[in-house]
Amino acid sequence: MPELPEVEVNRQGLIPHVVNKEIAAIRTGSKNLRLPIPRNELQRYVKGSRITAIGRRAKYLVFFLEKAAMIIHLGMSGKLGIFAAGSPPALHDHLIFQLQDGMEMRFNDARRFGFVTIHTPIEIQQQNPFVKLGPEPLALPRLKEIQSEALLQWYNTFTESHHRLTPAYFKNRAGTRLQPIKNFLMDSHVVAGIGNIYASEILFTASILPTTPIGSIAESGWQRIHTAIINILSQAVASGGTTIRDFISSSGQPGYFQLELKAYGRDGTPCTTCRRPIVKSIIAGRATYFCPHCQH
Repeated sequence: MPELPEVEVNRQGLIPHVVNKEIAAIRTGSKNLRLPIPRNELQRYVKGSRITAIGRRAKYLVFFLEKAAMIIHLGMSGKLGIFAAGSPPALHDHLIFQLQDGMEMRFNDARRFGFVTIHTPIEIQQQNPFVKLGPEPLALPRLKEIQSEALLQWYNTFTESHHRLTPAYFKNRAGTRLQPIKNFLMDSHVVAGIGNIYASEILFTASILPTTPIGSIAESGWQRIHTAIINILSQAVASGGTTIRDFISSSGQPGYFQLELKAYGRDGTPCTTCRRPIVKSIIAGRATYFCPHCQH
């Protein structure tokens, strides 16, 4: 599944191609995604509207239009790409947005676990679709181009949430609980956007065993975890994300952070610190990679 860095890379890659472009037409496939494709809302609020900005919340892309916001979740295998109009569509192209300049933005999703939803400013004020998400680990840019005051205020709550993510926040949320730290970091209610790959890398960098009960972690440990989150995710964005199976950026290029992975997928290979073998274990049904000597 694309994690926060991959979604952010997609967002940055799409901006020069779609922002300030009008969506002239929309074509949808016959199959639904994880949620039914909102065909009526797409025609009413998206067709004929201009994309004024692209934001992100956790693993969700948010396209700000003149009359509404369109949220796209990539699911397990979703991709958003830019193609010349008239070029043959690919298998599993479920949504095609034809832009006024003759290009098309296509949403391809082989497993159909992604989804698209449309939200008007009034609906956003009545029910925030992201209300249960934890703070953002990376700072988000201000988007003054958002035309609706209600949607702008909503987006500003994303950027403000970043300031709540501190070592003290983690320690307070953990309390005296016995939940393993890896599960805690992957809980989107605690912190937004961290999945299986980056949880393993963060804990390796912080020298903390993935099974460590969160209530036993000292303040210095939370400080290391907080620093590792910022550094690992920032490096992954700068490297274009991690290509494990399906992720391809909007430019059609794979990410290269997998070349920098120190734990994930490296079971049996020497630890980059102590040269002892990296171990693979299954925690809560997910493959987990760590060094039992360096991670305490």
